Amino acid sequence: MVTRKLRELDIPGPIRSAIVVGLIYFFLVGVSSLEAGIKIMGEDTQERLFSTASNPIAALCIGILGTVLVQSSSASTSVIVGLVASGALGVDDAVPMVMGANIGTTVTNTLVSLGHIRQSNEFRRAFAAATVHDFFNVLAVIVLLPIELVFGVISSTAEWISEQLVGSAGTEWKSPVKAWVKAPVNGLKDFWETVGTSGNVQGVLMVLTGLVIILLALTLITRNMRELVADRVERSVNAMLSRGGGMVALLLGLVITIAVQSSSITTSILIPLAGAGVVTLRNAYPVTLGANVGTTITALLASLAASSPESLTVALAHSTFNVMGIVLLYVIPLARNMPVVAAERLADVAVERRTMAVAYVGFVFIGLPLIGVVTLG
Repeated sequence: MVTRKLRELDIPGPIRSAIVVGLIYFFLVGVSSLEAGIKIMGEDTQERLFSTASNPIAALCIGILGTVLVQSSSASTSVIVGLVASGALGVDDAVPMVMGANIGTTVTNTLVSLGHIRQSNEFRRAFAAATVHDFFNVLAVIVLLPIELVFGVISSTAEWISEQLVGSAGTEWKSPVKAWVKAPVNGLKDFWETVGTSGNVQGVLMVLTGLVIILLALTLITRNMRELVADRVERSVNAMLSRGGGMVALLLGLVITIAVQSSSITTSILIPLAGAGVVTLRNAYPVTLGANVGTTITALLASLAASSPESLTVALAHSTFNVMGIVLLYVIPLARNMPVVAAERLADVAVERRTMAVAYVGFVFIGLPLIGVVTLG
């Protein structure tokens, strides 16, 4: 409703840009409020709430379900950063969650592809273009999660980078952003105190307030950024991808996703183009990989509102995971076509049996993660 009214008012670009800056500040307040609320709830409550995350597969499933629920990996990873900053989650527990967020975010473009289900040829191309993102992220988790659990490559790399930037874990990082958002966060605490809350109740209300602020801010940031760059994005996609894919397409996906603050928007733009045959699957594929890296900018931004190096570490772990996935599954020629071939074969099955496409979405993004949480939590 708010965004529709903003669009109807035809707000000039500079003013809309200023609104986005204000919304980013609003988003940072939400992250800091979430961190503060978790701290208020105390260690005993934190342990009861997040004990499930100590199992890496359960944590992975939580990441998938949480992202499917809010339809945004940016939102879910920002929440994870806030939980790590509060001490409720350790970096080792958070890394599988951000991997799950990578899988969960692909549900949006897969759902978009179902809009072509009545046209066989369009649906085959659109569904393949959507699920190539699914297969890449699933394969990246299959390859990198065991390596991370045994050797800690992702977390140790992210921790080393974090140490160079803000210092070692266990120390307090005096982020200037933290100071900027201190006043409104304290104002929220005072508000909930004035209505007679304290302890866990106040902590829960602060957490819920933070979550609402994060989701609302990210939604409005994404929509306003889309209004600002929508025409240029469409022209860039058509111009670049008509010349081919490769690293140029990957960088295109990265830049667009950073601009619109949503990998779902970037990948969903491709689905109608792929369905119409304007963009080939192999040209669209690297754009989704760039989107994977681009979407991590939000978690990095969220870590600026936190006060611990660990929050920056988990945000960097998200970026590191996606870059390592590209190196292993795209840069290496032997592995490059695996997600493409898998997506094409699944699309052939989906065209023959349309119900299988719907069942695939329900099982991969809801059923299987729920089973994982229930049985391993």
